[in-house]
Amino acid sequence: MESRSGTRFGRRLRELRQSRGLTLEELAEASGVSGRAIGDMERGRSLRPRRGTIAALAQGLGLDESTHADLLAIARASRPVAGPSDSVVPSHQVPRGVRDFVGRRAELDLLRDVAQRHLADTDAPDRGRYAVAPPVAVVFGSPGSGKTTLAIRLAEECGTSFTDGAFLVDMRGLDAHPLSVDDAVVRLLGAWGVGDLDVAQLNSEERLARYHAMAADLRAVVILDNAAGEAQVRPLLPRTGGVLMVVTSRRTLAGLEGVQRVELGALSEPESASLLRAVVGAGRVDAEPEAARSVTELCGHLPLALRVAANWAATRSNWSLHLLATRLNDENRRLDLLSAGDLRVNSAFSLSYSRLAAGAARMFRLLSLVPGGDFGVPLAAVLADTTIPEAEDVLEELLEAGLLATHHEDRYRLHDLLCLYARSRHQVEDSPQRSAADAARLRAWLLDTAVLAGRWYEPGYGAPAPDPLRLVALDSRRQAFQWIKAESDNWSAAFHAAAAEGEHAKVVEVAEAMHWFSDNWVSSGLWVDLYERAAEASASLGDPVLEATHLNYLAWAYWACDRRHDDAVGAAERALVLAGTAGDVIQEAWAHTYLGSLLSRAGDPSRAADSARRAMDLFAKADEINGYLQACNVAIDSLASADRTDEAIETYGEVMAVLADARNIDRIPSNVRDVTALIAAYHVSFAYVAREDWRDVVDVLRPIGGRFEALGWDKQEGKVHLYLARALTGLGELAAATAELEHVLVLEGRVPPELVEEARSRLGAPAEERSSSIGTDPAS
Repeated sequence: MESRSGTRFGRRLRELRQSRGLTLEELAEASGVSGRAIGDMERGRSLRPRRGTIAALAQGLGLDESTHADLLAIARASRPVAGPSDSVVPSHQVPRGVRDFVGRRAELDLLRDVAQRHLADTDAPDRGRYAVAPPVAVVFGSPGSGKTTLAIRLAEECGTSFTDGAFLVDMRGLDAHPLSVDDAVVRLLGAWGVGDLDVAQLNSEERLARYHAMAADLRAVVILDNAAGEAQVRPLLPRTGGVLMVVTSRRTLAGLEGVQRVELGALSEPESASLLRAVVGAGRVDAEPEAARSVTELCGHLPLALRVAANWAATRSNWSLHLLATRLNDENRRLDLLSAGDLRVNSAFSLSYSRLAAGAARMFRLLSLVPGGDFGVPLAAVLADTTIPEAEDVLEELLEAGLLATHHEDRYRLHDLLCLYARSRHQVEDSPQRSAADAARLRAWLLDTAVLAGRWYEPGYGAPAPDPLRLVALDSRRQAFQWIKAESDNWSAAFHAAAAEGEHAKVVEVAEAMHWFSDNWVSSGLWVDLYERAAEASASLGDPVLEATHLNYLAWAYWACDRRHDDAVGAAERALVLAGTAGDVIQEAWAHTYLGSLLSRAGDPSRAADSARRAMDLFAKADEINGYLQACNVAIDSLASADRTDEAIETYGEVMAVLADARNIDRIPSNVRDVTALIAAYHVSFAYVAREDWRDVVDVLRPIGGRFEALGWDKQEGKVHLYLARALTGLGELAAATAELEHVLVLEGRVPPELVEEARSRLGAPAEERSSSIGTDPAS
């Protein structure tokens, strides 16, 4: 489907060409831009025309300066917005594959057969989906052989049959620290709709169990891309269900049993020629068959190298294939082993690189400094110390040369071989001083932007001051969240680099800015390490209050993210001692708050309540209202669990009074206000249930129905409906109670199985038995 902006540019280009009486071939000859590329632009298939291409077209069309500028403006509008944007961060959906996929017929047929046999098995009337062992395909081969491209092609072809979707997780197998099994599970659970808080509340074993339970009931394609080895993959292989698992790796993964292996070597001669035809055009290839054969041989019949070389020729219709082959041969002769190691691919890379404009060549080298797997235009602009429009144009030039690939909407990535080649050129052509300055500029921008984005969630900050020079939009919490998540690999790598360089003040600043935000992405895997580094940096600065602050944050991270109870208690106790010695009331109060929460989870709710009440008193003394509200919610939870119901209800009243006080409107951020009221109502409901005050249960829970679900906190949502069902039954409102129980069933697969079984059991029980005791564990 063509985009509206792309159609507008294509329509205007066609109008200009036709008004001058030119055919596609004539404009191609006049401009030096290939007829295929012009046709793609006119049909709206190419939404990224770069400035150099438009200049060539303008010259070929004989446009005056005004019309040329108009065409350039339309082209800019056709691109995805790369600067300030509010786009949704992708959730491991499979990216779009290449349009001109050719070859690999035998391999693709084999994979199709695996998928079709599995679909037939799962559809068989005598074999339920849960009884079928899902197939696993391991696609392995040399770098640049097209493993990921083949896997994505299979997912696209199977899309209508695997109705629950297709998902891809980069296992980062070539990194120094490949993706862990737990991180992969977290990413897939999130992609399958499990809420962040629900994921965070499970330990690693429970997450893996949840993963297998969900996979058993899905009909989906899952690609584990770029796997390091068997140990990284084996725990993720589904045991039953309708998932088709495809693993790509440079290794055979011989230790995996019962899998279908598909090896990708070099393309055959006919396949290589087909790829060349698809990119350059059949007419040009058929006109020079010997030159075409030389090109494919010089590229080692590897798809990546062939695409890089062919893309260069495709946009230069004045280049014969004989000239391309000659240039490739020249590059092959002069290359040495310093480039990246494989002359079959390096000749193509070097040819394209050597003919880039100086700015594009420098950008290509600089992109080897990007620490994460992908990046946006603003990051590239910072690296090259240029503007967003200039960066867009340069990135489009690299795309056209085949030296860069798109990755989910307006983001880009380098193939790992191209990254190695770019790094080798960077080491040869750029001085160490300049390289260090470039890396430092990127690190400073990433960390400064992380601070601005994180502070959106922090009381007393919120929206950053308007800045026309800011490269990314941070005009809402949603935009801040999008940036933090999309660039998490990059800014967290910058954070670790700052810690390694001893930039203690910057480390503390970033960690402080992320404190209030971290509750919104507990399952990210970032926070334990971040707050360990921040506590170390605070100690290095010799500031005991700062160290106590970050030890308190670390106590939260140990428990909320990793369920490390003893470590969490140890961090909070160290914070309490430091804060007490320094006389800092606020950090002392926070330490009591965290200890109260931890004591409650350790099964000592009465001591937990006392600790939380102590925190409330200290926060009140310091007039720290947001901390006071959080301590109140810990107290309500603990008091209800300790059967101190009167105190729990009284504390709930205090919370609602503080929230209703007009003097506090500007002191409590709206997100803190909303979540505080939601959690307070949830926890006090346990006290009302214990007293069988059914009307009060309904009054506090009915207004919050659906709100936990909207936040992705599915376990809490399920409990809300179960408790409402019990209260409504107690009030004799059986039809309404049935509706609440049925809502729990709708959440099946997203809430713990015991909640669903509880609801199903009560739906099948006689009415008089429905009001008997259900589990009243108030743990959130």
